[in-house]
Amino acid sequence: MNRNSLFTPLKAEGLTSLKMRYNFRTDKFRFFAAKEWDSDFDFAKFNKTFFIDDIFTDNAVYLNTEDVLNMYKRHGLEGYFQQVLNLVRAGKHFGIDCYYHDKYNIRFMMHEHSRKLGVLNKSQAIMAGGIRRHFPEEEELDVIIDGLNLGRSMSFKNIAGSLRFGGCKSTVTMGPLDIENREVMGFLAFALDSCRDMTGPDMNFPTEMSDVMIREGFSMQFTGGPNAKTGETGRPTAYGSYLSMKQAVKFMEGTERLDKKSIAVCGLGSVGWHMAEYLLHENVQLYISDINKKVVDDFISKHSEKNINRFSAEDFLTLNVDILCPCAIGGIITEDVIPFIKARYIWGPANNQLRASSQEQEIRLAKILDKKGILFVVEWWHNTAGVMGGAEEYLYNGTPETLNAKIEEILPRNTWEILNKAKTLGITPTECCYSTCEEILYV
Repeated sequence: MNRNSLFTPLKAEGLTSLKMRYNFRTDKFRFFAAKEWDSDFDFAKFNKTFFIDDIFTDNAVYLNTEDVLNMYKRHGLEGYFQQVLNLVRAGKHFGIDCYYHDKYNIRFMMHEHSRKLGVLNKSQAIMAGGIRRHFPEEEELDVIIDGLNLGRSMSFKNIAGSLRFGGCKSTVTMGPLDIENREVMGFLAFALDSCRDMTGPDMNFPTEMSDVMIREGFSMQFTGGPNAKTGETGRPTAYGSYLSMKQAVKFMEGTERLDKKSIAVCGLGSVGWHMAEYLLHENVQLYISDINKKVVDDFISKHSEKNINRFSAEDFLTLNVDILCPCAIGGIITEDVIPFIKARYIWGPANNQLRASSQEQEIRLAKILDKKGILFVVEWWHNTAGVMGGAEEYLYNGTPETLNAKIEEILPRNTWEILNKAKTLGITPTECCYSTCEEILYV
């Protein structure tokens, strides 16, 4: 475990849980840490012989706010703890929940941005946000920044998808998941259900995870598995971004047809593959790339009748194409690289495309893109169809048809309205997206 970690004192003092709460209106924090279960506790029996808030140990330990601050000071981590608190404060986050499984060295963090829209929504989950796995060697502060940014964007993404959920993101630092290990599956279900999140597997977790969680009765809050009626979330995410891209072109050029546009898709994963296939519905010049060259070969082979070009991912942002479509990792657009971008549009479903650790930094980069004449809208405004798919499964037991109908109704309209609203106000579309959501979340 890295020295700078919220979990270092928990492990050293035999604790299992940490919760930090922040009220942006009063600028006050509250902390809670505890030993809530014994090290040999069997989470494979979650929701079978025990449930949330059951009795997990006869020797519980509870720490209050002052106790928690003293604990981090005692372990020489007072400065690191304050760094994390400053990130929570800067993003107006509700807080972070941490659960530690010592036997498997699993560090679960729930990055909660807002619960506001989910309160009284008549379901167990009051927040919605994906669950992703990080590698043990990663710096924890980078994981926290990633989780907080994604949790914040989920609050806004849920607004964009007309969903009655607050926003959050789960990050789990651990080795590869063995979905046959019922102890691990039970622990992850327990941690997620404790935070009242509706989720779907994200980066480095297999989508089969959701099917196992539901089939084995660990948690009904997992969605997007291969056996879900609405299907996995990659396809609807791509479909929503594709429809919104057409509206962006219509806004700039008067027609939503993408004919003869050159478009570069970077990343052919669970979303990018479908995105590229949707674009092939149009008469476009398609460029594709993925770190896995075999995936590129497979895509070209499947669509051998089309004229598809490949490129190196390192060259993505400097390609001489009309539209850059990021579909993989985030943080690729920096101030240094913007002068070399030749495309007129940056429009794709990848999360956190701007390399920024705060909303203010995102808006600053969006302004630089706008000044260069590049149309960009913060991605959570149009890549929300994945969480819409999770909600359609979770709330309505829906089908691909009912989901697509909602995507077609909501996302093109949202894109068209935000672009025109931003033009009327004389601000960037990204600023307009944030101000629209802030009127809902922070008033």
